[in-house]
Amino acid sequence: MPSLHGQPEALPTDSRAVKRCDQLGAHPFSDTQDGLFRAYLSDAYKATCTQVAQWMHEAGMTSRMDAAGNLIGRYEGQTPGAPALLIGSHLDSVRNAGRYDGMLGVMLGIEVVAHFAAQGLRLPFALEVIGFGDEEGSRFPTSMLTSRAVAGTLDALPLDAVDANGTTLRDVLHSNGLDPARYLEAAYKPQQVLAYLEAHIEQGPVLEAANMGVGVVTAIAAQYRFKVSMQGVAGHAGTMPMSLRKDALAAAAQAIAAIERIGASGPEDLVATVGQLCVGPGASNVVPGQATFSLDIRAGTAQVRDKAATEICAALHTIAQQRGITLALERQNDLPPTPCDPDLTERLATSVARVTGHTARRLVSGAGHDAMVMAALTPVCMVFIRCKEGISHNPAEAVRHDDAQQALLVMLDFIRTLAASPAQEPTEFSA
Repeated sequence: MPSLHGQPEALPTDSRAVKRCDQLGAHPFSDTQDGLFRAYLSDAYKATCTQVAQWMHEAGMTSRMDAAGNLIGRYEGQTPGAPALLIGSHLDSVRNAGRYDGMLGVMLGIEVVAHFAAQGLRLPFALEVIGFGDEEGSRFPTSMLTSRAVAGTLDALPLDAVDANGTTLRDVLHSNGLDPARYLEAAYKPQQVLAYLEAHIEQGPVLEAANMGVGVVTAIAAQYRFKVSMQGVAGHAGTMPMSLRKDALAAAAQAIAAIERIGASGPEDLVATVGQLCVGPGASNVVPGQATFSLDIRAGTAQVRDKAATEICAALHTIAQQRGITLALERQNDLPPTPCDPDLTERLATSVARVTGHTARRLVSGAGHDAMVMAALTPVCMVFIRCKEGISHNPAEAVRHDDAQQALLVMLDFIRTLAASPAQEPTEFSA
């Protein structure tokens, strides 16, 4: 039997994982003819699962669809029924998506298994590759539904939720042969799982700016989301003197500039974004009397996020008071940070250094991932892969073949060193 020790051999630079993502980027694996959209349990989703399951079988795995509609491939360890290292990401996509968000992590998981199977190598633990069905929440108004089912954190299903066609989740499950009453049976028991590893495109420009193909995620960011409303007084643009105006849009513009300044003044992982702005009454010859905008604040720790939120809210109150504007702040979202497991992250960073020859770049993920849900079940770690110009959720999303192959080598090295550890118990790592 091949040794677990030593550097994984070099792989071709032309990545089969990337090629397969490209193959899955068009009809019949998309619900739309123009651009990629793969919705949870849609016809395109079912076609994708059929194709991915075939690749799982070719790699040496058995496959199944669980009670929540996730596709799971299993490669047994030295002892049948041993706890599994889960390798996963998501199969669904946003509308008008890129081809690599989520899917590349699943394809790399299959490549990992194919590599060990080709060597005839069984590990002290099983490998399971999971393609989650609903990370994006692009069909029903809820996200990470299926990873929450696997992690055991889903208390109840929103069965009456409807998609854009007015079809309920209940009906979609039934039409796919899934029993809503058994949905929560997708949950794993903690003793069945060793850890969770996710490879994902960075969805940002940091690795590209550093000229690095891969990086290691230390945490998934804490997030606040606010709805900010500024109420002034609408008036005639020609007759209202500048000194007497209560211009809600001018106040919002000053507020947005303050948000950008405060966001840029903190640590690198702090970001503050205004992505939506609505102005009323919206006429070219009327001083705006009302402005409403979104505010998204994220950071690697709750402390950094909360400090920035406090400073931003204080600045907005000051601006409103100075301009005679009424301010309302409504917090719509409060997500805690998800730290990656320190021990697993160090192991992953060591593998990056061994494979690439340079110190691993450590990043906080500003985007959410299935890993943040899986952390409630088991220790998690993530490897990021460079994407062109940081573009994601966009048809222009692009990755380099050699970066994907580098990520594969990192994953193989990580798994080899994990398998060579003295003991493999689900409780070994610091959750």
